[in-house]
Amino acid sequence: MKTFVRAALALSGWTLACSAWAWADQAVKLIVPAPAGGTMDIVGRVIGQQLSVDIGQPVIIENKPGAGGSIGIQAMLKAPADGNTLVMAASNVLAEVPQVMKLPFDPFKDVIPVAAVARSGLVLVSAASYPAQDFPQLVAHLKANKGRTAFASYSPGTASHYAGLILSDQAGLDMQHVAYAGSPPALSNLLGGQVDVMFDGMLTSVPMIRSGKLRAYAFTGARRSRHLPDVPTTIELGYPQLAFMGWVGVIGSSRLPPEVLAKIQAALAKVASAPAVQQRLSDVGLEPETNVDTPALIRETRAMSQRNAAIVQKFGIKLN
Repeated sequence: MKTFVRAALALSGWTLACSAWAWADQAVKLIVPAPAGGTMDIVGRVIGQQLSVDIGQPVIIENKPGAGGSIGIQAMLKAPADGNTLVMAASNVLAEVPQVMKLPFDPFKDVIPVAAVARSGLVLVSAASYPAQDFPQLVAHLKANKGRTAFASYSPGTASHYAGLILSDQAGLDMQHVAYAGSPPALSNLLGGQVDVMFDGMLTSVPMIRSGKLRAYAFTGARRSRHLPDVPTTIELGYPQLAFMGWVGVIGSSRLPPEVLAKIQAALAKVASAPAVQQRLSDVGLEPETNVDTPALIRETRAMSQRNAAIVQKFGIKLN
């Protein structure tokens, strides 16, 4: 009899665990709050493919772009907090967008970082034909044409925008800001000579740097990128205020039960540590990472948010 009771209790506990965390028998939806082809989308597909293999269930990638990522995040928050609906996001969705756009959720109360799987900085680029071979020559050329130059950003109110403003201000360049809806149109105009320079994401710029279409002047990470070892950091060049580095990873509802969060993090840590995943992320210009320390990621993201708020206030950034 005692043996039967112990077995029944064990079975009951197992059943409750499975009902609280349904990856054992349901597909996982991974929402990407951005269009296909960008950093979040590519990382989401790399992670999702490996996760599907590991858990033996489909991982469905669903692109829900718009409103600075809030449409995708809202869809996740409306779903049950059981771990079956998650979001692949970048830290800017939580630390940049809320500075310039009113969101229908609180980035530090309603959502939590579950796991960071990669990091990415920005690279300062121009068309390869631009008359400046290195950063000092670039600054000299822009100064010589003060008031007649422009920098692009892949979206207003982002680090791409902030970095251009800071460089223009600190180097005394008086550059005009031209905002675009994503990197592809901005890079197209950069190559066409409509704008002079741009702080762009590594994923979109590195292939064009390697092919000789773009010239790289500076990287915004704390250390030189393994993908661009000959390109100095903005810190090396005397512009520590231009250090921008963000994480890319999975976020979830703050209502996730602790035991569910722990299981998801264990699964994602395994995925992010897989050599094939790290190689694929590295191949597209990202720095692979495995970080499931939610409190540390919250502290880091909050510090980013506070820094960005000060930048927005200093430059009076407002979206139309």
